[in-house]
Amino acid sequence: MQLNIHEKYMQRCLTLAAKGWGHVSPNPMVGCVIVHNGKLIGEGYHKKFGQEHAEINAIKSVKDKSLLKDSTLYVSLEPCAHHGKTPPCADAIIKHGIKRVVIGSVDPNPLVKGKGIAKLMRNGCNIVTGVLEEECMNLNKRFFTFYHKKRPYIILKWAMTKNGYIDKKREKQQKPLKITGKEADKLTHKWRSEEQAIMVGVNTVIMDNPMLTVRAVKGRSPIRIVVDRSLKTPSDSKIFNNFASVIVLNNKKSAKAGNVEYVKIKFKGDNLNNILNELYKHNIQSVIVEGGAVLLSSFINQGQWDETRVFVSNKKISKGIKAPAFSGKLVHKVKVGDDILNEYVRSKNR
Repeated sequence: MQLNIHEKYMQRCLTLAAKGWGHVSPNPMVGCVIVHNGKLIGEGYHKKFGQEHAEINAIKSVKDKSLLKDSTLYVSLEPCAHHGKTPPCADAIIKHGIKRVVIGSVDPNPLVKGKGIAKLMRNGCNIVTGVLEEECMNLNKRFFTFYHKKRPYIILKWAMTKNGYIDKKREKQQKPLKITGKEADKLTHKWRSEEQAIMVGVNTVIMDNPMLTVRAVKGRSPIRIVVDRSLKTPSDSKIFNNFASVIVLNNKKSAKAGNVEYVKIKFKGDNLNNILNELYKHNIQSVIVEGGAVLLSSFINQGQWDETRVFVSNKKISKGIKAPAFSGKLVHKVKVGDDILNEYVRSKNR
């Protein structure tokens, strides 16, 4: 299908926006281009959290600023109209006399939602919205999930043997079963670098003593979240190192000590929603859940997940801990080293 002219330039916005992947959260990825008489004269994207937004970078890239008043600005997300870490982008558009603005999707953040568009229109801008809207929203699905569902975007991840086990039966001092190869391990670390937080249950910490940091690739380590109702996590656990922040969700205390925050929540009734509400309060927009089986199953059983990523190896064991049971739509299957990666999304009717 041939794209119309608005879709052509919005597609370029999306390509630019994606360059901010892993660098801008909790802000959304945004791309912007400026067109004058059918010629692209400027472009930019949001490069890093706290730095200038896409519209500002695109305006700055235009060599002859006198052309702006006769140009069309395309942007994948509604321009902001409030002061945050940077001044409002809507003000910059108005200041430079840009009268035509084409927007991919409306910003779901209540601080912005509709306000940027309204401000531009009050100042004489001709606005077009909804161009490649679905694609624009999908690019920032974590951001939109956070504001629409009032919870983080949840990715469940595990590795299992060919016959469906995620680990052998073992004692604390025994090492966990090594299921996947180095290629899958490297990809897992890449995924960690792309999400705001990583979550495990206390038994995973006790049995495996993981660091839950990014080491096999370059990238920032996520916030580490431990669901530890009774504060059983040993004080010398590797998860308490200084490589990244830690949140311990428990029903005993709320306190801070260095990079570790203890957050007291209710573990009666709907535990999972209590957990998700707390993460929402902490402005955490995405979480990759890596274990154990009980925690993963709680997300599955309550339908509180968005993606599931499962590595399947050629190994087999006779008995052990069974992988969680779930149903989802398989959207991607690929070989990663000697392992198979299956990626699922949750059915919309669940």
